[in-house]
Amino acid sequence: MNWNFISFLTLVILAVVLFIMGMLRFWSTYWGQNASLIKQRLRVITGDLSIENQSLMKTRLLSRSEPINAFLQRTPHIESLDKFLSQSGVTWNVSEFLIGCLLVWLSITCLSALAVSIGLAFILGCAPVLLIGMFLQHKRRQRVFKIEAQLPDTLDLMARAMQAGHAFSSALLIVGAEGTQPIRGEFQTTFDEINFGIPTETALHHLTLRVASSDLRFFVVAVLIQLETGGNLTEILKSLAALIRERQRIAGTVRVLTAEGRLSAWILGLLPFVIAAVLSVINPEFISTLWTVPMGIRMLQFSMGLMIFGIWWMWRMVRIRI
Repeated sequence: MNWNFISFLTLVILAVVLFIMGMLRFWSTYWGQNASLIKQRLRVITGDLSIENQSLMKTRLLSRSEPINAFLQRTPHIESLDKFLSQSGVTWNVSEFLIGCLLVWLSITCLSALAVSIGLAFILGCAPVLLIGMFLQHKRRQRVFKIEAQLPDTLDLMARAMQAGHAFSSALLIVGAEGTQPIRGEFQTTFDEINFGIPTETALHHLTLRVASSDLRFFVVAVLIQLETGGNLTEILKSLAALIRERQRIAGTVRVLTAEGRLSAWILGLLPFVIAAVLSVINPEFISTLWTVPMGIRMLQFSMGLMIFGIWWMWRMVRIRI
């Protein structure tokens, strides 16, 4: 293996990446979305532009570059990816995520193509991208778990604040000031939207989009029904907090009862890769048949497909909705 060529190829890829990032940064500084917004605000201050038709809604940018942002906005189903990144709690926008995944895939594929076949190099290049997606899904799940754990105490805090004479929006502000992250930031954002002039229904709908939690949707639905029909919102929040605590208790019991199945899924999923790593150290010529012989490559692809199906099936068996 020519390590000098691999080092040169890696440096070339790094130089191209840095050049593209520099050009995108230069473009966004002088002609990007932020520069356009600054020019628009200056025109409003000087009286050259009316703000009567300006929307109060804050839109998420898909890219810092205006041409890329316009192109991504025309891409079908790109809003789902943007919502997924927002729910994960990361600061990446869609273009940064896609460019990062593309560069990782190209780097791993090019480096793997020097040692293995093109087909296997393509699969190895997709593996890090899949790991990035799994990492974001894990962050999204952990963020939702933290918010749901904090939600009953948050509802009790809001109920006590409303009993003391505060309005609903003031109760949101109290949570945003005295709560704990990450629910503190979400309720503070909701209060800022309402305080800025956005309708309460729309601000609560935005809250459900930022947080993929069924318990939080129960809270939003209860508040919206109370706004439409009236009633004692304090008692509603107290009852909802008790209901969510009971659901979390049952969910904890289910997690304990399904722990054995989830552990078996992890062991069966990781065992083939561990054995392959051990054989690569003990007898590399024996295991290399899988990616050097056409029959071995087909067997490897077929086995990966069966493993993915088996992992999905075990995950469906241990996933019990409450």
